[in-house]
Amino acid sequence: MNVIEVSNGVEVRIDSDMIIIKGKLGSTAKKINPKLFTAKTEPGKITLEPTKNKKLAKKADLAIQAFASELKSANLGVQNGIEKKMVVFFSHFPITIEIKGKTISIKNIFGERVPRSTTSVGDTKVEVKGQEVIVKGVDAYDVGQTVANIRKACYSIGDTRVFQDGLYLAKSE
Repeated sequence: MNVIEVSNGVEVRIDSDMIIIKGKLGSTAKKINPKLFTAKTEPGKITLEPTKNKKLAKKADLAIQAFASELKSANLGVQNGIEKKMVVFFSHFPITIEIKGKTISIKNIFGERVPRSTTSVGDTKVEVKGQEVIVKGVDAYDVGQTVANIRKACYSIGDTRVFQDGLYLAKSE
């Protein structure tokens, strides 16, 4: 059995196999695996209990630890938010970033004429301020995946030479 403390101002509820965590900055949902554990909410805490099946006991304990970690980061995310800053580096061809809805366009990377595009994940917001790209959200996994999508879009395809052009993670909060 694992108990996770919920901060003041954070509302937690269970809808079938989803835990929905709502705070002042937004909400996020986490999926429960009912074969491995059950979740119960009480005022100020969430209780995770493993399954009674002995064959799944070890797997259930590991799943509870991982899920508890996800819930703790979600608790912090809906309260304080999660922010990652990326910096644009280029040596010859000036790179520009454009945001249209969920689509992020990276123009003129390596002097290419066709812009490279990627998308933001979930409710993540992406802002461009000069040579800084700021990725904000309430879910750590959505913010991290958006940063990974941007980095992946900047990779040099089929060229073995080393380039330093691209977007790099500068600060994570």
